[in-house]
Amino acid sequence: MHLMEFPREVVLGHNLIPEVVNIAKRLKLESPVLVVYGPKTKEIAGKDVERELKSAFDVHSITVKEANTENVKKVLAKIRDLGIKWAIAVGGGSIIDVTKLASYKSGIPFISFPTTASHDGIASANASIKGLGTKTSIKARPPLAVVADIGIIKTAPKRYLAAGVGDVISNITAVRDWRLAHKIRGEYFSEYAAALSLMSAKMVMRDAEVIRLGEDEGVRKVVKALISSGVAMSIAGSSRPASGAEHLFSHALDMLLDKPALHGEQTGIGTIIMAYLHGINWKKIKETLKTVGAPTTAYELGIDPEIIIEALTIAHTIRPERYTILGRDGLTREAAERAAKITGVI
Repeated sequence: MHLMEFPREVVLGHNLIPEVVNIAKRLKLESPVLVVYGPKTKEIAGKDVERELKSAFDVHSITVKEANTENVKKVLAKIRDLGIKWAIAVGGGSIIDVTKLASYKSGIPFISFPTTASHDGIASANASIKGLGTKTSIKARPPLAVVADIGIIKTAPKRYLAAGVGDVISNITAVRDWRLAHKIRGEYFSEYAAALSLMSAKMVMRDAEVIRLGEDEGVRKVVKALISSGVAMSIAGSSRPASGAEHLFSHALDMLLDKPALHGEQTGIGTIIMAYLHGINWKKIKETLKTVGAPTTAYELGIDPEIIIEALTIAHTIRPERYTILGRDGLTREAAERAAKITGVI
């Protein structure tokens, strides 16, 4: 059996906070609701969403700071203690991931209200949670609805939008890895999911100049691409269409660093290196990332070149069951250093 789950509604536009109540009513959601936000996103939109919902629902709220197992437990406890019927995540990737996993574990739906367009978790079924010394993707359920307010997302630092491009562009090497696993390991491969994933990446590459400006049109394009990536993963029934060796590299950096860079920034740089290993046009990928203002070097990422090399050599161990261009044995230190130097990452 192959189960595909998608968001029931995706609402994209301006001044959408008052629309949240209507969306919840259309989806026949009941009281009580839990609003999950971070310290910053509470001020950006969380308090306003909470106030709006109070006109029609019994509302509770919780503040979480990062995507770790401790915070998932905190939200889970709140859901169970208060008999919460549904949740809404107002924030970036971390807030959405915590809410996604906690709502999935407690069997309630959730709505995604992103305040940044920095990665495809806003619409996917996967959650990246830190815990037990590692951070990898955990399968959950996609949001029941995605409410993307362009006006709010546009106010986030441009770095976040550039990171969103980095996450979407990584679909290029992710699909290559997936196809490779299909050929070598006989892994299930979906042409539809792969095509949708690649189309999203190609569109952000084509529209890089528009995205760079950070205006409505560019934000809209990145949000749509991130949502399409999430849908591609739902079609595939796994994160394969949007997560390959470049994501393993990013997870390795998360393990090695106390304060990693943004997820999309790391996957963007990972994509440059993995594209080189695949023998495809890594220069075009690098050029696109530069255009939108995303980092393309260890220096711009604020990460020591030695850490980049180490992450490349251990990336294959993060998810040994996931076959990628890194193979079963991974890269030697020499091969990792050479790839990073040739692509100009270090």
